[in-house]
Amino acid sequence: MERAAMVQVQLKGRGISDSRVLEVMGEIPREEFVSVKYASEAYTDRPLPIGLAQTISQPYIVALMTQELKVDGGCDVLELGTGCGYQAAILAKLAKKVYTVDRLGQLSETAQAVLGRLGINNVEFFVGDGSRGWCDDRQFDRIMVTAALPKLPQALADQLKDGGRIIAPVGGEFAQDLML
Repeated sequence: MERAAMVQVQLKGRGISDSRVLEVMGEIPREEFVSVKYASEAYTDRPLPIGLAQTISQPYIVALMTQELKVDGGCDVLELGTGCGYQAAILAKLAKKVYTVDRLGQLSETAQAVLGRLGINNVEFFVGDGSRGWCDDRQFDRIMVTAALPKLPQALADQLKDGGRIIAPVGGEFAQDLML
């Protein structure tokens, strides 16, 4: 019920129109990605703490970034900032494969466990510095950066295939522009 309301009010009501994104956001149980303490707030349109001074992004931003990335079933997607794994789960339902990087091993392990419980198995995890991209020279159809960067690192641009799309919040600590 709350998930359906989130899709109708927070997403559709604010201009998210990609039916595939809306469908996936309506399928993935966001409460699985937050602690029990915050489970009752899982569908509020705001970031929530996930531990280690990190947050799960608000549903609207997850949907907006996903919609603008234009992911399809033939895409290999690089996600930088695994966090709790919610964005990776959304992307995994739309893409061929998701490669996700987080600098915090504990978050990566937790995300792997949640995606495993949900039966999402087309995600590969790596612990490292996301500003350096994936751990090898692979190139991707789409790249999503989920944490703010002061500028887009060249390493990420180098891992984007010709004709690919990259989306990232770029700017300072308190204000960023969503760049595509």
